[in-house]
Amino acid sequence: MLLSMTGFGEGRIVTESIEAVVEIRALNNRYLKLTVRANEPYGLLQPVIDHVVRKQIRRGTIQVQLRVHRQPEAQDYRLNTVALRSYLDQARQLQNMLDPAAPVHLRDLLILPGAVLEPRDQADHLADDWRAILPALEQALERLQAMRREEGAAMQRELEDLAGQAASRLQRVQERAPEVVIGYRDKLRDRVRELLDQTGIPVSPADLIKEVSIFAERSDIREEIVRLASHLEQFRQALQETISPGRKLDFLVQEMVREVNTMGTKANDVLISQHVVELKGILDRMRELVQNVE
Repeated sequence: MLLSMTGFGEGRIVTESIEAVVEIRALNNRYLKLTVRANEPYGLLQPVIDHVVRKQIRRGTIQVQLRVHRQPEAQDYRLNTVALRSYLDQARQLQNMLDPAAPVHLRDLLILPGAVLEPRDQADHLADDWRAILPALEQALERLQAMRREEGAAMQRELEDLAGQAASRLQRVQERAPEVVIGYRDKLRDRVRELLDQTGIPVSPADLIKEVSIFAERSDIREEIVRLASHLEQFRQALQETISPGRKLDFLVQEMVREVNTMGTKANDVLISQHVVELKGILDRMRELVQNVE
């Protein structure tokens, strides 16, 4: 089963205390590169987010965007009763000393330093909030994977079709290859006859055989045909693997390109050259596709 390396998934969870939104974008990359962006203080969750994502994704550039909005809670805002009691006692002592009739107002004490405690740090909620964020992350991953599977299935169908086209072209090359030497032999023999008619200089059969043998050795592409056929079969088998085999497919396409290039260099024949050009076009398309396979 092939998986595309590109896709998008979003997850959203709303509870009484927080709203968590996770967006995941996946792009091509030969290796796994993961980045997490989150509003403070939720960037501290990057290690656990990284661990969850890596369980499901092996290659690609993965961008995780986390947005969390927390509803304020009553316990987040508190008065410092110890400080206020101390301020009140001191204010009353001062009142008795200076003006017993002057009132002491609580509102005046609330603006004094330390009378109101700082709101609870949101980092104190991380452990509780993670229990809500995790389902949103898993939801985003599930939707991302669904898109990647859908695109992967489409690529698999196209790759199977391209592999079939390549095999068909290779079959034509294999059928044509033996005729190349025979054609060269016949042309060489005709040229020799012309020379004999024009000059009368004899050419020994041994020299003729030697020349044909040299050409046959230089233009022999049987090994390339066998290797290319083997690579195509391995490629087709890899497409059926349960774990997306992007690296293996990429390697096999590179090997097939190498064989076809060698074939084009060695085969001194117009028809084979045409088939080689077509094979290169097919393999270029295959290479473009497999570079997007996980």
